[in-house]
Amino acid sequence: MPAPAVPFPEPTPLQLRPFRAVRYDADRVGDPSELLASPHDSLHPAQVRALRRHPHHVARLLYADAPHGAACEMARWLRRGVLRRDERPALYVYQQQRGARILQRGLIGDLLLPHQAGQLLPHEDVSARVVRQRAAHMSGLRAQLEPLLLAHRGTESTTAQLVDHTTRRTPVAVARTGQITHILWACDDPAELARLVSGLSVRQALIADGHHRHAACLQLSGDAAGPWTSSLALLVDTVTSPLRLSAIHRLLPALEPEKAARNAAEVARVLPLPGGPHPPEPGELILTGGGEAWSITNPDPRALEEALADRPSQWAQLPAAVSDHLLLRHAWSVPDLPGAVTYFHDIRQATAAVSAPGSGSALLLPVISQDTVWELAGAGVLLPRKSTSFGPKPTAGLAMRVLGLS
Repeated sequence: MPAPAVPFPEPTPLQLRPFRAVRYDADRVGDPSELLASPHDSLHPAQVRALRRHPHHVARLLYADAPHGAACEMARWLRRGVLRRDERPALYVYQQQRGARILQRGLIGDLLLPHQAGQLLPHEDVSARVVRQRAAHMSGLRAQLEPLLLAHRGTESTTAQLVDHTTRRTPVAVARTGQITHILWACDDPAELARLVSGLSVRQALIADGHHRHAACLQLSGDAAGPWTSSLALLVDTVTSPLRLSAIHRLLPALEPEKAARNAAEVARVLPLPGGPHPPEPGELILTGGGEAWSITNPDPRALEEALADRPSQWAQLPAAVSDHLLLRHAWSVPDLPGAVTYFHDIRQATAAVSAPGSGSALLLPVISQDTVWELAGAGVLLPRKSTSFGPKPTAGLAMRVLGLS
């Protein structure tokens, strides 16, 4: 007689805890808009150098080559009042909007990293080298300057009501980057905090952005009582505040586009596009450079199988797997080295970057569905690196977690 099946334990809710955020003091620095930064790695080196010229820009910490030195600089900012720590622990309602349109609203707090499988779902693979870099930076700086972006599905009425109630108060910070306005409210009333924390019943969340920072926390969390058993996190209910999902495009500065098209034709169907590049359709990649463009579809099954050997079978349907493994590695022999490939989230910027002859090639990818991301993540299948871009992403420097403050 077969043994009865043992049911999996019911996942416990994720714990998003209040914390005392470190923020720019507008009374000392003025409008903080000029001091915030886009998420890490979204800026080009020239942009980073320009931002770092400001004596108090968060880029001086975010892109520091010597994190211990940056920690000393941040300590000076705290002593001089450039930065200040909020007096009471809070959960922070964070909203991004363009004009009057709300793009995203969520809760920022200190997330206790769960040990139970299936609670916090990564959906992309990570680079061990980048994880080591992030861990060294976080450990040396002893701070987190930007939260993980976590998506969950489902609404809690108590939480939604309290969040809505909080947004009727005066915000503690307002900043603008580009066309996006960032607004931060603090929920620090003990009674309201207790209701908000108890009302959160999120049992599963998807890591929408911040995979390397999450992996770095796990790498640093050997001490069960240490500070890296938790992480700064932004939790967004995508039922009430849907995130946007877009593709990430590849730019290959050393790849000549006509040669790339010829080599791609050996492993896939390649057709010229006399009208120039267009946003890729599902199942299509677009190669462009030097004013020319090609459509790449129908990868050869045997070549794809060889390129994806030892990879999950679901990868054969993923644009990033076809681009990075069949084309970049197999057909074009692009080395997996820093600088060999750069990434663009904006299709127009990627196309413009290779429009001049001799400027290399761009490979444009189609977007995949959020349902596909959730389905694969739930099955434990990680997507190739740089497969997706969820947004809008939180800005860096608005509400920071700094360790070791009394």
